[in-house]
Amino acid sequence: MASDNISIISSMATRQVLAELIAQFQQTTPQPVSLESVGGVDAARRVQGGEAFDVVILAANAIEQLIQAGRIVPGSRVDLVHSGVSIAVQAGAARPAIASEEAVRQAVLAAHTLGYSTGPSGVHLAKLFERWGIAGAIQSRIVQAPPGVPVGSLVAKGEVELGFQQLSELIHQDGIDVLGPLPPAIQITTTFSAGLSTTSTQARAVSALLDFMVSPAAAPILRRNGLEPA
Repeated sequence: MASDNISIISSMATRQVLAELIAQFQQTTPQPVSLESVGGVDAARRVQGGEAFDVVILAANAIEQLIQAGRIVPGSRVDLVHSGVSIAVQAGAARPAIASEEAVRQAVLAAHTLGYSTGPSGVHLAKLFERWGIAGAIQSRIVQAPPGVPVGSLVAKGEVELGFQQLSELIHQDGIDVLGPLPPAIQITTTFSAGLSTTSTQARAVSALLDFMVSPAAAPILRRNGLEPA
């Protein structure tokens, strides 16, 4: 008898890696799994609104908020990956130096347009620009990508000169050059976690899937997608 489908909703930052992990998992089991990846803000809103899924995969703080709201089973959170932020320019464009905090600050001040997401990295960057005392000076140059729209796609089209986003999202984007990660002093690391939805009736099947996602066999897939095991 076929197992019921495990339905997953995730943010865009983990879309590619989850697709690969699911494909690998399904080589060893007939368990059907479906994945929907949308902007993290939209995903959290849909789960908060009571839409039924088996697994929710979002930034750890969003998972915690959904546990508090009674939408994810307490004690079910599993940290999957750590994700850092990198910087990108349009393919073939000038490559500013980004090796130090001061170099990144100068690159930001020199850029005609800057892009970041509505996700955790965007929130942290806004705070960083405040701390640097330049938020007001660059406000008119900031292009915030709508939920679900990759910053890298705006960079590729020339709408954003300097784009900041999770490496896992930039790594698969055509038409851009990834300059590298933010330097350690200002790196923004987001932990993405999974949680069992309170609407799920498949706790055992979900547990088997998540066990695979944090197993040593999954680590090469994570790293290939610009992520580190949590």
